[in-house]
Amino acid sequence: MPVCRAKDAVSRKSPESILAQGASRSRSDKISAIVYCIHNTEMAWTQNLHCEDQRLGQENFKQMRKAMVVSQLRTTEVSDPRVIAAMSHIAREDFVPAAQRSFAYADRGVQIGEGRALNPPLTTGRLLNVVHATKEDNVLLIGAATGYTAATLAQLAGSVVAIEQNAKLAATAAKNLAEFDNVQVETGNHADGWAQSAPYSAIVVDGLVDEIPQALVDQLAPDGRIVAAVMNDGVSRLALGRTAGEHIGYQYFADCGACPLPGFEKAKSFKF
Repeated sequence: MPVCRAKDAVSRKSPESILAQGASRSRSDKISAIVYCIHNTEMAWTQNLHCEDQRLGQENFKQMRKAMVVSQLRTTEVSDPRVIAAMSHIAREDFVPAAQRSFAYADRGVQIGEGRALNPPLTTGRLLNVVHATKEDNVLLIGAATGYTAATLAQLAGSVVAIEQNAKLAATAAKNLAEFDNVQVETGNHADGWAQSAPYSAIVVDGLVDEIPQALVDQLAPDGRIVAAVMNDGVSRLALGRTAGEHIGYQYFADCGACPLPGFEKAKSFKF
């Protein structure tokens, strides 16, 4: 974030002080000096107004973040205080394109380009609420997108591996997450996960999928858990899976809208 500073003393000199420096100056020199002074004064005023706009914008986003917590999270069984604190802290507006910043905290998905969208805050909150990531956990995030959910998970988990199959989005996520030393961004197919850093105590699939592939389940540690939004009978349902030995059991815990995540499409079958 650029720091706003006032213009230096030279740019704030009055025309009188400039004229007093040399009474012998020509009329054209004096006029040029006055024009120069007025120009720099206007620039200083413009910069100060810009700084004020930045300050007010930041305050507005803080209020929007608070409203998101109150109206979208606390009212819908997002009860883990650590999740609420993390989502209150991470500036979601920093992870969306400039044209979409005013919609960052809306109760819907936010377009981020490349045919993708961030999940609604409610969906992200509910998934993180049930996955119960702690500082002892190594978490795999499927669908890094621009890095928002990874940044939020970084507040909760010990380490996060965020996989993204779109190279452009992966680069954006890596840039946005550069200051998080416990987040690793990798480029690869979503459905393949990232076996190089397995096993994971938790996997978060950050989007709507047709099914959860066995390749991801195989990367879970014993007693691991996985959360995702799964399309079931035409409805987006949030699911929690837990491993028990070589098996995994799933339960749906909420019907909740989510944004499609590519890479998990079921093969189309023909019917006669």
